Amino acid sequence: MPHPPFNAGAGSSPEERELLRLYRELNGQDKASLRAFAAFLHQRFQEELGGAEPVRHEPRPIPRPEEETVVGAIKRLSESFYMLDRSQMLHETSGLMTEHLLQGRDAMDVIDELEAMFQRHFANYQGQAKDQGRD
Repeated sequence: MPHPPFNAGAGSSPEERELLRLYRELNGQDKASLRAFAAFLHQRFQEELGGAEPVRHEPRPIPRPEEETVVGAIKRLSESFYMLDRSQMLHETSGLMTEHLLQGRDAMDVIDELEAMFQRHFANYQGQAKDQGRD
């Protein structure tokens, strides 16, 4: 279905126009994945602006559904491990997402690796909490 012409307006950058063009060419599922990933990046940015969060110690486990997308897993794990600084995991998370979306790596394998990554970062978080006397 053709989209109406994009009125970029005076403030739109070439990058914004390119992002919109690419988004419009995606199918519905890929659009949802892109929006979820953008929301993940936005949340990380907002946390950086907001300063330090209160100290929290334990994850809130959310069971892994039988069928789950990589984006869904990132959301689930981010909620479960709410105390972690997602900016420290951004490079690794985006690399796994890229492997899945662009290189066709199996979603289950990527989700398994995401879970291990979140667990590893949580173990580091616990170690830092003990070092600072927060346990």
